[in-house]
Amino acid sequence: MTLACPTPHHENDVVLLGHGAGGRLTADLLDALVLPALDGQHGALEDAALLPGHPDLVISTDSFVVSPLFFPGGDIGSLAVHGTINDLAMRGARPIALSVSLIIEEGLPLAELRRVVEALGKAAREAEVPVVTGDTKVVGRGAVDRIFVNTTGVGQRHLALRPSAALARPGDAVLLSGPIGLHGTTVLSTREGLGFESDIASDSRPLHHLVDALAPLGEHVHSLRDPTRGGLAAALNEIARDSHIAVDIDESAVPVPRAVAAACDLLGLDPLVVANEGCLVAFVAPAAADDALVALRSLSEGREAVRIGEVSPSGAAGRVTLRTLVGARRVVEMPLGEQLPRIC
Repeated sequence: MTLACPTPHHENDVVLLGHGAGGRLTADLLDALVLPALDGQHGALEDAALLPGHPDLVISTDSFVVSPLFFPGGDIGSLAVHGTINDLAMRGARPIALSVSLIIEEGLPLAELRRVVEALGKAAREAEVPVVTGDTKVVGRGAVDRIFVNTTGVGQRHLALRPSAALARPGDAVLLSGPIGLHGTTVLSTREGLGFESDIASDSRPLHHLVDALAPLGEHVHSLRDPTRGGLAAALNEIARDSHIAVDIDESAVPVPRAVAAACDLLGLDPLVVANEGCLVAFVAPAAADDALVALRSLSEGREAVRIGEVSPSGAAGRVTLRTLVGARRVVEMPLGEQLPRIC
């Protein structure tokens, strides 16, 4: 008899926090409820979509509900800009314009609102991506938690760069542009007053210049993904699933800052599932792997880029395997639900 651990069944059919976590519960919600209602009009489930009739234009939208609004290394305003820019970049696009919508709770101090919008504007100016349109709504006390931000971005694809989660191939090198776990542990520590925020800061930043640096490698860059909700584990599992490949990574090669490791040990978290907002995963043809690392390391945001694994030519399709520090192997599962709510 084969025993399996199924996704929990909930007698009362309601939305759970885990449905928004980017893991298996999110996929279940999309497959069972959201996508059927769209009558197949959606594109591939990527970080951003190609505009119908305009294959060189890419669009992405995202909502940000992070709590607290301000944390070491970032805030909800700059996070909204960086998150949408990065989703465009993961499809090989240069961001060209943003829209911003604010949903504000009645009673929010104007000083806090000013800090949010000033940070948002500063992030957009520094990234050289203008905010060209937007909307503002105010709702009653308790209807939202202070302020939620939605950003939509439009980008133009690099001529030679066409990355997709479905294009990774056997033999590909798996590259990571920097350390993992900083954003999620910083936000959680700040929210809960754990004290780690004195040692770490969110890695929130735009990644489109890293993608610009990879653009000369063209078709050798097969897949790009920023490991936000669900962390590196979710990003690798999504690419393994969509490309029908097996991914092997080395625990010793994955950069986990000491403060992140300490926080995860205390909280019983796996750094692989903690959200990031300033690094990317790249699946690159083996012949171009060294050039890709040089390109990433040429910029400050990619100076700690490393090779963390490869696509196995013979492993089980859709599976991600970790070679541990003690030489064992374990399967890295797609996260089920929400371990760290309100992280982005």
